Amino acid sequence: MTSYQTLRERHLADLAPATGELLGRLDWSAERLAEHRRTELRRLVRTARAASPWHRARLRDVDPDRLDEHTLAELPVMTKDDLMANFDEIITDDRLRLDRVEAHLDGLRGTDAYLLDRYHACASSGSSGRRGVFVYDWDGWMLAFLGLFRHLLRHQAGPHGGASPSPTRMAVLGAARATHQSATMPQTFSGTAVDMRRFPLTLPPAEIVAGLNEYRPTVLNGYPTALYPLVHAAEAGELRIAPSAVLSIAEPLLPEIRDGLRRAWGAPVLNVWGASEGVSAGSCGQGPGLHLSDDLAIVELVDRHGRPVPPNQLAAKVYVTVLYNHTLPLIRYEITDELTALAAPCPCGSAFQLVDDPWGRLDDSFSYAGVLVHPHVFRSALGRRRTVLEYQVRQTPAGADVAVRCQGPVDLAALADDLLAGLAGLGLPAAEITITPVDRIERPASGKLPRFVPLPADSFGVRAERLTD
Repeated sequence: MTSYQTLRERHLADLAPATGELLGRLDWSAERLAEHRRTELRRLVRTARAASPWHRARLRDVDPDRLDEHTLAELPVMTKDDLMANFDEIITDDRLRLDRVEAHLDGLRGTDAYLLDRYHACASSGSSGRRGVFVYDWDGWMLAFLGLFRHLLRHQAGPHGGASPSPTRMAVLGAARATHQSATMPQTFSGTAVDMRRFPLTLPPAEIVAGLNEYRPTVLNGYPTALYPLVHAAEAGELRIAPSAVLSIAEPLLPEIRDGLRRAWGAPVLNVWGASEGVSAGSCGQGPGLHLSDDLAIVELVDRHGRPVPPNQLAAKVYVTVLYNHTLPLIRYEITDELTALAAPCPCGSAFQLVDDPWGRLDDSFSYAGVLVHPHVFRSALGRRRTVLEYQVRQTPAGADVAVRCQGPVDLAALADDLLAGLAGLGLPAAEITITPVDRIERPASGKLPRFVPLPADSFGVRAERLTD
């Protein structure tokens, strides 16, 4: 087996030309984009029919040579339940059985690793609370990374597209475990052009502030609910950094958070929408909204019944066809994110579809007497239990009540210990956690599962205060 560092150096060498190509695509015309999407859609479906038994049966009546974005809408929808129940029949490399991929993920802690010297795997509970597992090949992992960050890379290059006068230092506030893209990608692709240092959100806030002061990032990248407390630290004089750009990822960027980030550093705030499935959108910095990565995925915006919605109307969910991942073909895959396509063109002139800032799926942080607990403290422990299918965390004055729907055994005591250790590490040693297995978790009429339910702002009292004793 080749060493990790050798593989990473090869990947970095391949990333440089791929970056140039992906940045160049941002200037493609609408006609060239449409031709590329049609070609890649047909190639994806041919691969899926040839190498995936599940897709072969599902797409048996589809003629790839006649397929385009209009006829794509005639294909059946694919869900996360479909993926996880039929993973071994969907994956196109027979060596990547779900048990093997799960064993690889179980072995990851805070360190990135390749699977079979070629693949990367990640797991996501998703905002629906249902665990998903995704696999990328060598090129697919690069394209997923560039889909998320190419607008930032172009912004850093300046108006003439040249190299940045000094290497970009990006601080990444994200997941602690390498099962999540926000933890793994910075390790894979941190290099001479962009140095990326991770600051896991399980760290105490004081350690994050101290680390940022030492690192002095030129780009601050993280979840908005993790970035917002840094605004207060900067205004209090505790955080002394001067980023040239701030990148918001993974959660809705609320206006008050955007305003606070601009106020604290006077830098452009770029928003990114992305999913572990490999679909993404990013703001160019020249106008409102985000550009979908139209060269990498076809995104259909639909209502709750699956009917297309017009521009300037909120979609209840999206159907995603990821064009570049032939290892785990996702064709009309349902993601319950709420997006709105914008009819007006972007001032930058890009032909890539512009969407409004996403507002759905906000995971609320919990606050205990001034100690902010990011949802990832809970998510990191719950998400790595493969038998936990769904969960809901309800804040209590003394900690949290956790409902879990499981498929198979799970060590609830060990899970509780992990959650308590995470809270204790943030300065809450007296927290109380209850975990209750349930047969189902009630959902509202929208069908969305609120995974994190905080107490009302006026509910914090004596019991919350004593958590910090």
